[in-house]
Parts: sequence; C-alpha cells; structure tokens
Amino acid sequence: MLKKTEEILRRYRFLSDALADSAVIADVPLWRSYSKEHAELRDTAEKYEEYLAVEKEMKDAFEVAEAETDVEMKKLLTEEGYSCKERLSTILGELRVLLLPKDKNDEKNCILEVRAGTGGEEAALFAAELCRMYLNFCAAHRLKVEEIDVAGTELGGVKEAVYSVSGAGAYKLLKYESGVHRVQRVPATETQGRIHTSAATVAVLPEAEEVEVEIKEKDIRIDIFHSGGAGGQNVNKVASAVRITHFPTGIVVTCQDERSQLKNKERAFKVLRSRVYDHYNGQSEKAREENRRNMVGSGDRSERIRTYNFPQSRVTDHRIGLSLYSLDAFMTGEIDEMVEALTIANREALLASEENNG
Repeated sequence: MLKKTEEILRRYRFLSDALADSAVIADVPLWRSYSKEHAELRDTAEKYEEYLAVEKEMKDAFEVAEAETDVEMKKLLTEEGYSCKERLSTILGELRVLLLPKDKNDEKNCILEVRAGTGGEEAALFAAELCRMYLNFCAAHRLKVEEIDVAGTELGGVKEAVYSVSGAGAYKLLKYESGVHRVQRVPATETQGRIHTSAATVAVLPEAEEVEVEIKEKDIRIDIFHSGGAGGQNVNKVASAVRITHFPTGIVVTCQDERSQLKNKERAFKVLRSRVYDHYNGQSEKAREENRRNMVGSGDRSERIRTYNFPQSRVTDHRIGLSLYSLDAFMTGEIDEMVEALTIANREALLASEENNG
C-alpha cells in the first residue's frame, strides 16, 4: 500500500510543478487534464505527506530518547514517540479508505426515476411522497432538479416521474436509493382501518455523456404528440411532447414537461443515453454479481431495499439492517443519516473485499 502511495505522491508533485510551467499553461487541454488529475490525487498525496512527517517525528523522538540520560526527558520523548506511532496507525486507516476503488460515476449528474408499483392508487400516492422527499433532499444539498416527465393521477398520486438531478456528487448522494421501496400504512381510502402494503420503484442512473453512448439514428424512432395532464386530458394545443423508442434495447422515453419540442427532445435524449448506458454497463449478470460482492445493494430495481412503516413511525433499510424511528422527518427529505450509514457500510464492504483479496 505504501508503495502505491509513494507513486501517487511522486505523480502529484510532478503535476504540481507541471501546472506552474508556462508551456503547460499555454496548452489548455493538457492543463485541464493535469489539473483534473492533480485534484483527484490531492487528498491521498497530502495524507501520505502527513504520514511521512509523523513517521519522521516518531523516529526522531525514539532516537533522541535512546541517547537521553535525563530520566524525565527520556520518558517524555518515549511517550511522544508512541503517540506518533498511534497517529501513524490512524493515518494508515485513512489512506486505506482513500485508496479504495472509486465509483467513476460518483461525481456525475443523474436521472432519478420513481414509479408506482403494486398497490393501485395507494402506491401512486406513496410514489408522489417519495418524489417530494427526494426533491427536498436535493434542495438541502443544493442540487438542481429538472422535471423530465411526470404522469400523475386524479387523486394527486404519481404513476411515473422522471427528473434530471445536477450538482456536485449528485449520483453519489442518490445512488443507494435504487430498488423497491415498500410502504405499510392505513390508506386514506380504507374505511375499516386495515394496514395495507404497497410499493414504489426507484431508479437512479448516472447521466451518460454522448461520447459514452452511441445512439444511431437507424436504431430509434421519434414520435411527436400533444402533452397530456392527469387523467389524460389535453393541456397543450401545440404538439411538443416527444417520445423516443430505442429498438435494440426496447427502451422508451417520453418528455412533455417543456412547451418547446426542441427542449423536450434534448431532455428525452439525456434520459435515453442514461438508460442505454445503464442497460449495457450495469445490468449484465457479471456486473450484478460484482456489485453484490462489493456493495451494500446491487442497485437491481427488483430488489426490496426499504420499508416505511407508518404505524410505528419506522423506516428500515434491509441491506444494512438499520431502522430509524423518525419517519415523519425522513419523508420531508431528512434522509442524510441513512445515506451516510449506507456509504459507510459500502466502504467497509470494500475494505473487507480488499483485505480478502490482498
């Protein structure tokens, strides 16, 4: 591990010098490339520099203590040496975390999709609540959310909602939400007070760039139609809604939020690229098995990941066995404690995997 950090520090120092070189500064693409790599290596390089400094302090303290004749001074220097040794152990742990393989999609924008599952209108109402929960969470983290397409119901539920989420670490913050979310509660329409179980499905897809996904013109069909509101009534006399069908995968994307046909088309292509990217890169059996070994959840949208129990005010994440008894706050978007717990569990699983393979 230390050999690897030594190489990272060497590369980091080279890049630091290069970024100050006038020839590199004049070459804008090269400067951007170096600058990005420099930023990616910074935390690890600086942590290793701290390790080297503390290691030197430890060696110096023990060496001076060995030659010291004054008993009290010898004791103080020895204690300082052991204190440095403990700090080294802590820094090594931090370096292990920094050296873990990073998810290449973490800093990307993402597509958030919420769909009503089993449970009829109650499932649609729950899906609408999940949408509000995520919108509030995104707002608290200063993420920008754009509505791509929302198909509502007459009672205020959501059959399907698709959003584009952009901002620093958007995918990293939301990626563990993919899966089946189950709700247990007494629906407003229930007259006998019986608890019903319904479900909604959430998918979080990293936003794919055009260079990452090639969508050929011959592989798609684009349909233009009139936008519709809840219940199917026409709300736009201009045919601006766009539906794109991708034949190789069978993926269909609809966007009717904007009045501009061009904007709807742009947004629909954004979603299509992300879904196609997810289809080819994240849905193969090999990728799923790798995810199951290394992560807290597979990201498989058929996997039940969480239960929202309203009578007990409890939300339980089944992947890590964590229950929180603050459901009201959770549903208003205060899901940070759960996100942090899932992140830590994933990190620990990766560390264990690294040690087992090590």
